Amino acid sequence: MATTTLAPRAGTWRQSWVIDWLTTVDHKKIGILYIVNSFLFFFAAGVLALVIRSELMVPGLQFVDEATYNQAFTMHGTIMIFLFVVPVLSGFANYVVPLQLGAPDMAFPRINALSFWLLPLGGILIFSGYLFGGAAAEGWTMYAPLSNARYAEGPGTDLWLIGLTLVGTASILGAVNIIATVFKMRAPGMTLFRMPIFVWTVLATATLILLATPVLTAGLIALFIDRNYGGAFFEPSAGGNPILWQHIFWFFGHPEVYIVILPAMGVVSEILPVFSRKPLFGYRAFVFATIGIMLLSFSVWAHHMFTTGQVFLLFFAFMTALIGVPTGVKMFNWMATLWRGSLEFTTPMLFALGFITMFLIGGISGVMLASPPVDFHLQDTYFVVAHLHYVFFGGSVFGVFAATYFWFPKMTGRRLNERLGKVHFWIHFIGFNLAFFPMHPLGISGMPRRVADYSPDAGFTLWNIVSTVGAFMIAISVLPFLVNLVATLINGERVGDDPWEANTLEWATTSPPPPYNFDRLPPIRSERPVFDLRHKHDAEHMAAERRAPEEGTA
Repeated sequence: MATTTLAPRAGTWRQSWVIDWLTTVDHKKIGILYIVNSFLFFFAAGVLALVIRSELMVPGLQFVDEATYNQAFTMHGTIMIFLFVVPVLSGFANYVVPLQLGAPDMAFPRINALSFWLLPLGGILIFSGYLFGGAAAEGWTMYAPLSNARYAEGPGTDLWLIGLTLVGTASILGAVNIIATVFKMRAPGMTLFRMPIFVWTVLATATLILLATPVLTAGLIALFIDRNYGGAFFEPSAGGNPILWQHIFWFFGHPEVYIVILPAMGVVSEILPVFSRKPLFGYRAFVFATIGIMLLSFSVWAHHMFTTGQVFLLFFAFMTALIGVPTGVKMFNWMATLWRGSLEFTTPMLFALGFITMFLIGGISGVMLASPPVDFHLQDTYFVVAHLHYVFFGGSVFGVFAATYFWFPKMTGRRLNERLGKVHFWIHFIGFNLAFFPMHPLGISGMPRRVADYSPDAGFTLWNIVSTVGAFMIAISVLPFLVNLVATLINGERVGDDPWEANTLEWATTSPPPPYNFDRLPPIRSERPVFDLRHKHDAEHMAAERRAPEEGTA
């Protein structure tokens, strides 16, 4: 029987490839789209950060005026939090969670695609203020009444509100999908207490998003009504209360801290056992600590509002200190996992250790700010900026790079170059500390945040020079990372299905996985099924070797 092969017309393959990615509902491709989209926004936020630090390097206005500076720091904070850290970790969750559960896809694949495509649309709307007279300039917290129409003229703030509403809607849809996937799509034998820690942290994050984000969305809509339709929710001259905005924003804003840090904690908790060749110490304690952080995060929002005089200081100071307990449990678990382990200092391991050390510094400064007398002195100073960046950047961004180096072989079948990865890590690590550690003494000395200039006699110049040098080092560190990505995709080291000899189910399938994820699943009898399978084979091989001499002599 004759067969005929039809040669594709010129350009057909390229067109189908583009359409395939634009219309995909495969959780793996959607996860990669999340990650790529997030890194594009990360680079944009980095450019804005360099503008901010260049302007603050020495006294005087050298590069931008105050209005442009206000837009830059507003957009930098907005992009980093809402368009980079949260979405990029959602991308890894999209890719990895179904694989770790042994599921063929997310529970609602089309909703998963919708929740991604709302993100670039929302981001474009937020950025489009630059095309209409200027972007939002009231800070990423958008405090009322500064964000009301009387003080924030032009469409930039309205576009920010609409864009962020779309981003929040995308997060809510994604959270529903994650929760449904975890509870309804687990493989046989995958009980809740056999789920990987990364799945637990993503589940807690999805719960936080589902409970906290609608509150912010309601606040965004109320502020939009104030600005455009004569509302009076936050306008004091019309009987509104601007402190209400702070309650709404921070009721979302402090769970948001854990929305961006819990998945990174999950990444670190997957990496440390692999490269210390030990199980995670205190698996159940870690799970309960994650749940404790999730629950307590809704009781601490008003520590951002100590200086308003409108909150009960003792209660929120106590609860803020209390939330450090489950976080301390996690730090202990990580240290105990490393203790007497057979440590391998690969690039993912270095970024995981960087996460632990930087997040520890950010946590300590956070406990300091939990004390009202200390907070009264340091409120709205650069000490708060330092604390925020040690938690968000030193924590979440280090976790993002750890995840990138760790799961890149699973996504592509190629391993990123270790030498370039370590160059990236050390420049990034040194630059980060040069950029943000000086902000602690700057804040203690009284330098206010959100200012474009300062007096030459204030004593801030030296620390600002050091900080700006560190910011440019962070920017330089991105270059070996990008070179590594491109070179690896073109001609990188090909690896097997499990190059790290890891523990969880994503390493039981091919690299990259097929569209349906698994041909077959190993038996799941613990939270480390691939480890169990590998060592079962090792035990069978050793038993066969022991039997061979006996059979030979017989």
